[in-house]
Amino acid sequence: MADVDFGDMLDYLANDPDTDAILLYIEAITHSRKFMSAARSAARVKPVIAIKAGRSETAARAAASHTGALAGVDAVYDAAFQRAGILRAYDLDEIFDAVETLSTRPRVTGDRLAIVTNGGGVGVLAVDALSDYKGTLAELTPKTIADLNAVLPPTWSHGNPIDIIGDAGGERYAAALNAIADAPDMDGVLVLHCPVAVASGLEAAKAAVDAVKASERAVLTSWLGSGEVEECRRLFQAAHIPTYETPEKAVRGFMHLARYARGQNVLMEVPASEAEDFVPNEARARAVVNEALAEGQVWLDAIRVAQLFECYAIPSVRLTKAATPADVAKTAQDFGVPVVIKILSPDITHKSDVGGVDLDIDGADAARASAEAMLVRVAKAAHKARIDGFLVQEMIRRPRAYELIVGMAVDKIFGPFLLFGHGGVAVEVIADKALALAPLNMALARDMVSRTRIYRQLKGYRDRAPAALEDVYAVLVRVSQLICDFPEIIDLDINPLLADANGVIAVDARIKLVKVDPGARDARLAIKPYPKELEHRETVPGLGEFFLRPVRPQDAAAFTRFFARLSPDDVRLRFFSPLRSLPANLLARLTQIDYDRDMAFVLFDAEDEVMGVAHFAADPDKQRAEYAVLVRSDLKGNGIGTALMQRIIAYGRRFGVGEIFGDVLEENAMMISLCRELGCALAPLPGAAGIVRSSLKL
Repeated sequence: MADVDFGDMLDYLANDPDTDAILLYIEAITHSRKFMSAARSAARVKPVIAIKAGRSETAARAAASHTGALAGVDAVYDAAFQRAGILRAYDLDEIFDAVETLSTRPRVTGDRLAIVTNGGGVGVLAVDALSDYKGTLAELTPKTIADLNAVLPPTWSHGNPIDIIGDAGGERYAAALNAIADAPDMDGVLVLHCPVAVASGLEAAKAAVDAVKASERAVLTSWLGSGEVEECRRLFQAAHIPTYETPEKAVRGFMHLARYARGQNVLMEVPASEAEDFVPNEARARAVVNEALAEGQVWLDAIRVAQLFECYAIPSVRLTKAATPADVAKTAQDFGVPVVIKILSPDITHKSDVGGVDLDIDGADAARASAEAMLVRVAKAAHKARIDGFLVQEMIRRPRAYELIVGMAVDKIFGPFLLFGHGGVAVEVIADKALALAPLNMALARDMVSRTRIYRQLKGYRDRAPAALEDVYAVLVRVSQLICDFPEIIDLDINPLLADANGVIAVDARIKLVKVDPGARDARLAIKPYPKELEHRETVPGLGEFFLRPVRPQDAAAFTRFFARLSPDDVRLRFFSPLRSLPANLLARLTQIDYDRDMAFVLFDAEDEVMGVAHFAADPDKQRAEYAVLVRSDLKGNGIGTALMQRIIAYGRRFGVGEIFGDVLEENAMMISLCRELGCALAPLPGAAGIVRSSLKL
């Protein structure tokens, strides 16, 4: 690692045709953005599995002294691996089990597992393991139970685990598997077998293999014992059916598949745009931050926190500042509702620890008395603290609301990360949280929330209505945007964020600032955010002025409409093959790009429909970049392709690559003519008949 790091190796192995999967042993990451770019690229094409050493504080110190690098918080590594589509293992045994499981590539879409067994005991052990790995025991529908009733003896378990009784032979195993082959209430099936004297394990294995061949269901097996069982395992391996020595390992294998599928879904997600479509007042927010820094504020005062939240459409309570107890009384009277009174001091972070918070104060007289008593309490508990007055805010009455926390901090390796979880005064004790790297979109926010225990409550239970989850996701996205726009923010905490069926509201929040270099907007981010500075109006001679910007994930629907307006010939000339529609994975690759090494400029008409798009993809060393241009069929010949190519050339020079190139079919006369006009060198592509390589030195 004197010269080659994880990013280099991932880029090399991702493109190596002889490598089917990549295993990583990691002590610390040194170049986080390079690592994330390479990992996300590699994980799209083959399984990437990592084991992170130094998870504990003691081991982390040992790893740092060994490698000369500082290890980040382990939970942040978890968030980074999830964002990159990497499956994490926790010991050497697990990492090799995981690659063997993934090599069979059974398709899993969720974590609901059905268990078929001839022994109740091992079935219960499997259920325990599933609970430990946070999987879900599939609930059998009445139809599934009826189908099983038709083929199993009356004494079967009539539930999951599906205990088909100890004397089950091959026919009964096959009958049970065939009965649930198309059941919609499960994502995978684990087939267990205990050795018994009255039935052959080998016949059961053969029957299971035959049943699995006729189904697309993900099936895993565990045949306990030895001797004849070794032949059973060879049968499963020959049929590419994952098999394990114990039920616990089999369950872990299933959860590897479920976690890997979830990571791939996050990696390839094409998010919707509705709830993300807001425009922050960044100019006003910049003024608020600059004023606070000029005054030497470290922890932003509550008034400025509220102003920042207003700029980013984050709902928060009505509040104001009061200098004296008399001012507190007047403010309470003006509000006309019960209020919360808090001490204001730059030296006190946790106000409740020093008696600096009074709740539900009703009326001017009560407010004055509360403020006077608070001054006495705080003076005793924190006698050196400077007092700047009081904060008076409306008392929020939402007795059925959930208390949540939304936070942000900066990891020394991966930069800013967000935290979501169960909030309130006991947040550290409850420790129900999920982490994610910034920036976020709605899909990533949704995934983040779903990884917490409180998520199930937020969906509603018993007599409590579901919370407005879309509003929760929107707050996470907007906080993410805020911290991406302002590298001065190094700590942010909203606790509690109240959520119920009527929406969300931030009741208490704090933000910590530091001074940074003006050019450090996205330098600290492990994942380069959307480069909105590249948005501009592009003039196309003869057509007029149009909006051009980098592609965004929410452009997926517009790309689908754009593709529908392409002629079959134009599709073939661009993609070198006929396509009737854009496959989901290709659509994701076109719209969800890594801005650190790729770019795509999209030109929109007045109705926000795509007129043309130009892609730019650099090699890992950023020496050369491949381009591709596509113009809507009904607009060809109007100079759009020229404008997009000029934009790509200008961006390539700014990006710092030495050469751009593109492959063009010989019959694509219009594109070849454009390349000549722009000074590109043209030559036949070796080993590819009918294809011309266009290149331009920058």
